[in-house]
Amino acid sequence: MAGNETDTFLNDLERVIQVRAQVAASLDKMADTINQAVGDSTRDIDDIRVASNNLRTGVFRLMVLGDMKRGKSTFLNALIGERILPSDVNPCTAILTVLRYGAEKKVTVHFDDGKPPQTMDFDTFKVKYTIDPAEAKRLEQDNKQAFPGVTHAIVEYPLPLLERGIEIVDSPGLNDTEARNELSLGYINNCHAILFVLRASQPCTLGERRYLENYIKNRGLSVFFLINAWDQVKEALIDPDDEDELREAEERLRKVFHANLAEYCLVDGHNIYDERVFELSSIQALRKRLKNPQADLDGTGFPQFMGALNTFLTRERAVSELRQVRTLARTASNNTKESIERRIPLLEQGVEELRSRINSVEPEFNKLTNIRDDFQKEILKTRDTQAHSISDSFRSYVLNLGNTFETDFLRYQPELNILDFLSSGKREAFNAALQKAFEQYIADKLAAWSLTAERDINSAFVQLGRSAAKYGDSYNQITNQITEKLTGEKVKLNTNVSGEEDAPSWAKWAMGLLSLSRGNLAGFAMAGAGFDWKNILLNYFTVLGVGGLLSTVTGIFLGPIGFAVLGLGVGMLQADQARKELVKTAKKELVKYLPQVAQEQSKTVYDAVKECFDAYEREVSKRINEDILSRKSELDNLLKQKETREINNEAEIKRLNKLQEEVSTQLNSIESSFSNLLTYYS
Repeated sequence: MAGNETDTFLNDLERVIQVRAQVAASLDKMADTINQAVGDSTRDIDDIRVASNNLRTGVFRLMVLGDMKRGKSTFLNALIGERILPSDVNPCTAILTVLRYGAEKKVTVHFDDGKPPQTMDFDTFKVKYTIDPAEAKRLEQDNKQAFPGVTHAIVEYPLPLLERGIEIVDSPGLNDTEARNELSLGYINNCHAILFVLRASQPCTLGERRYLENYIKNRGLSVFFLINAWDQVKEALIDPDDEDELREAEERLRKVFHANLAEYCLVDGHNIYDERVFELSSIQALRKRLKNPQADLDGTGFPQFMGALNTFLTRERAVSELRQVRTLARTASNNTKESIERRIPLLEQGVEELRSRINSVEPEFNKLTNIRDDFQKEILKTRDTQAHSISDSFRSYVLNLGNTFETDFLRYQPELNILDFLSSGKREAFNAALQKAFEQYIADKLAAWSLTAERDINSAFVQLGRSAAKYGDSYNQITNQITEKLTGEKVKLNTNVSGEEDAPSWAKWAMGLLSLSRGNLAGFAMAGAGFDWKNILLNYFTVLGVGGLLSTVTGIFLGPIGFAVLGLGVGMLQADQARKELVKTAKKELVKYLPQVAQEQSKTVYDAVKECFDAYEREVSKRINEDILSRKSELDNLLKQKETREINNEAEIKRLNKLQEEVSTQLNSIESSFSNLLTYYS
């Protein structure tokens, strides 16, 4: 990341911020104009204001994942260009830390026990919440948290990268408690990209492969793999100056990483490995940037990585975000145009004629209600089918754990040293290690099952999206009939737009064409009118989580299994037999409890899936109801104005046409901003 490349990234981020601000301003003006034209009863106004706020406050959120001692802190310091995080120790071993822009340096620590957040200066935070890696390892082995009760910390810092809309989430190490991994998984769902830090000298450890397989694979996440300390490959050679030996060593490493990471770099069948995997020397980059923020970083891997990150964030993500906003603006403009075109012909009608025509469309309004009811029934039927199916699959999955336990648990069980186990000082440590191994086993099994559940739910929502398109088409036909009956004029169909583009706004939302949600890191609640069924699942599964299963079965290790191993004696030659006996006894005890666990926890799964579809149905029904009510209110208000002789027809027509022109002007401004961004990146 040479100086000019740093400037390019910052300039591109600044350009995106400016375009966001321009589009947000146009959206605000559009909302105000629509309010003057058709009143505030339309859902379009609410959606526009949510979208405008998201554009103004939105950030590109990056999550940094990686095991301990992978150089995450050094990488972050090099990325930012300032030594914020001490790189000789790990200050985030057990605290998820969000780094965002702030005019003044400060830290706010958040707790999970109802205790109010605590604000402190940066130096105090580094002293109070930093632990030595050796201490972190000991706590990990004892299955203890370094800072119990702390959920996360918000670090505010006045840096150009952060000021231009980047927010960085630094996660705990992957070998932290599984409860912490669940917390990290929640944040992953609300981040734009994951920066997964590996180390060249430890290529894809079992723990890293386990985490990737269970928490990253097939979840549709955008992941950048950063192989840190690549410069140490040369330092590890017998003859660092032997270029052939270096080349061979690097190629061997590349093959190892490619074998383990290639499957995570396939997007829609396209291989983007070279755009997602980078060999870095963070310490070299940091040293150069500390001496000169504009230093040439060629040879550190940062120019290539920053270029790819820049392309992903400011082109792919920003363009996708603004494309959705453009869809929203087009929909709102079209709805306003139709509303005004309906209203103007009615202005010339007398009170009795208008009342008669309004009464004549009552059957059509009933048809709109029937469409709502039919779609609602389909959603609820899908809900019941999915809730039963997925909870049954969970029950079967849990009951079958015993069938593969002996094979599956081999990769988790701790090293078994009989003498250590029998000595009084090691009994507790051994049990803690065994419990953690079982915890990881259960967590990974849950993650594997949840992925299949997510696929099933996603498929169901895709089908509901198709149904929404069909219902939306029927809905449009009825609303056109209403307009024709009221105005006496044939509705001109727009043949220049697709069916999706012409769908009513509630149908676009139901099809997933309008995404108004933004993750809120304090509790993962979704903002505004957004809908994210994965977050609903996560909230339920966190309650279910590891704890739900462990609370029932953890005790099996602290009693029968321990005594079974004790009964084997102390001969070291019996270690292998002891290991087999351990797994055999664990399986025997586990199987006893599986029916109880399956029955109790499948209810939580059922409720989680049910709530996903209930939340969807509530929002769809609400939006359809609001659209129907808005159309009725529009007619009722016009009739009341006619009855009280409040309307000057000529002046009203002039006002409405002017408002329509203003809405079109703001839409053109949004279209222009979007086109200019596309042109800039083409």
